[in-house]
Amino acid sequence: MASQDRQSFEQFLVAAWYGDHWWLRLLIPFSWLFNGLARRRRRKLQAQFQGRPFSVPVIVVGNISVGGSGKTPLLMALVKALAERGLKAGIVSRGYGGNSAQYPLEVTAKTSVQASGDEPLLMARELAAYGCPVYVAPDRVSAVDQLLAMHQVDLILADDGLQHYRMHRDIEIAIIDGSRQLGNRRTLPAGPLREQPSRLAEMDFVLVNGSATSLPDIDIHGEVIINASMFRHLASNTVIAPQAWSQSSAVHAVAALGNPQRFAATLESLGLEVRLHPVDDHHQLSLSDISFGDDKPVVITAKDEIKLSGDVPDNLWVLDVEMTLQSQFVDRLVSCIHQRKNKKS
Repeated sequence: MASQDRQSFEQFLVAAWYGDHWWLRLLIPFSWLFNGLARRRRRKLQAQFQGRPFSVPVIVVGNISVGGSGKTPLLMALVKALAERGLKAGIVSRGYGGNSAQYPLEVTAKTSVQASGDEPLLMARELAAYGCPVYVAPDRVSAVDQLLAMHQVDLILADDGLQHYRMHRDIEIAIIDGSRQLGNRRTLPAGPLREQPSRLAEMDFVLVNGSATSLPDIDIHGEVIINASMFRHLASNTVIAPQAWSQSSAVHAVAALGNPQRFAATLESLGLEVRLHPVDDHHQLSLSDISFGDDKPVVITAKDEIKLSGDVPDNLWVLDVEMTLQSQFVDRLVSCIHQRKNKKS
């Protein structure tokens, strides 16, 4: 099991939610208030905006919980799988962590991470070969409108927009972390959920990142798996397969993710001894974050590589990962997309 540095307050709170610490029960009345306000907001926004479709189907991909579940790898896997079936997708996102002088912003491989945020820039770079346009804006509706005005696509994938009820959606996909599941199943602030578990029954598709055997009360439509694809040595741009790793088996792992423990577990599955240094999600890494006073390899994620600038130390590596989708799920999704498209024509 990976050893780990001390937690920040954000990491402490997430660990409490998923560990169901006793003191969280004191916050249950505030969760009741949160539930009431959230339901009222949802009813109001859906009545006002749902039923105002765009010219192509909009598929929302997200989760009902706080913390990482594999949403970004899922979005990239969907773009690639749909392209293989002849469907071109565009992506819209909030662009969390970015601050652009103008929105909507089209994100390209040359966009600064300070303007776009880390996840949109990662997707724009990874999906450039698929001709997938990526737009960000706090108002996702404006991002959809701008994308459709500038590009020909068959559908829109909305990144983390399940609770963005100002945006009409045709299909909803939720992804659950198979290891952490739904935590203590309470809503904020007594738990990690943005909406109650019953919301999952309304989704078109519910996927689990990992195994779904421990979620018998939820209708699961597929399982997804994140696999290590390669190690990249940043200083030399050398690429090696995970099974060809010949560096020290003891490594430092630095991850600014919603669930950094999953990154550590992936490295451990490759036979490495991991010292985990988690930082808050979307934190911009500096050299001090990846320097530990020894020459052991330091491994980071592709999402964190996006945020590095300048010279990098010789012991820094990136672990690239790729998500595998079940063909049965993709076939069902494609069928659903064509049904929605036929309704619009």
